[in-house]
Amino acid sequence: MSKIIETVEKIAEPIIEELNLELVEMEYVKEGKNWFLRLYIDKESGIDIEECAIVSERLSEKLDALDPDPIPHNYFLEVSSPGAERPLKKTQDFERSVGKHVNVKLYEPIDGEKTYEGKLLSFDGEELTIEYAVKTRKKQLTIPLNKVAKARLAVTF
Repeated sequence: MSKIIETVEKIAEPIIEELNLELVEMEYVKEGKNWFLRLYIDKESGIDIEECAIVSERLSEKLDALDPDPIPHNYFLEVSSPGAERPLKKTQDFERSVGKHVNVKLYEPIDGEKTYEGKLLSFDGEELTIEYAVKTRKKQLTIPLNKVAKARLAVTF
């Protein structure tokens, strides 16, 4: 499956870059009887359905023209926005998210917790500092990036 992702990424990147968009994440998964190839794209000001359609059409044309076909069976191609709770994967994702509310899951607990949610105060490329609430008190925690299993923007109400 990683071979399929690699192949599709090489084909998708030039299409996405030409439109001044960013590939946030890609997945190839089986759900029930169906396979899905999903690309999540974005840009600073957000994307619209038209941009998703353009990427989908261009990528579909390129994939259909490949011989041999890198995807051996039928699948659904979905191109969409990563949504309000966009994953943070790359260094620039964290840099752009300083000052925003984030959710961070760790590989192993720090201070007895594996999940922290709060304001991302800083990111220096190797560590991120989060301000989070414990009851009515605010605390700060610095987390090494290599301890982060998953991170995403978090919506607050």
